[in-house]
Amino acid sequence: MKKIEAIIRKTKFEDVKEALTNADIEWFSYYDVRGEGKMRQARIYRGVMYDTSCIERILISIVVRDKNLEKTVTAVQKAAQTGEIGDGRIFVIPVEDAIRIRTGERGDIALYNAEQEK
Repeated sequence: MKKIEAIIRKTKFEDVKEALTNADIEWFSYYDVRGEGKMRQARIYRGVMYDTSCIERILISIVVRDKNLEKTVTAVQKAAQTGEIGDGRIFVIPVEDAIRIRTGERGDIALYNAEQEK
């Protein structure tokens, strides 16, 4: 199992959500996050100067079986990509175990129902 964490532009969230649905990824968590990027500049809007070094993004967290890793990463990357600086990052992290609290099932089966196995 792997955990995928993707930091993406807020404007691309709906596209990524749709791409994950099309890739048969049924659940994920997401959070509003802020971070510091490479770009250091100030912008002026209606006469007020704003520091844009603090960037608002969305962090998507998904745990998938190894067989679903590449299609999930590809879906996120294609949907989130604009080709401009600031598109974000995708991190892949190993997961040792998963436990379904309701039934006590462990491993891959804790992520998905056995009836849905393809």
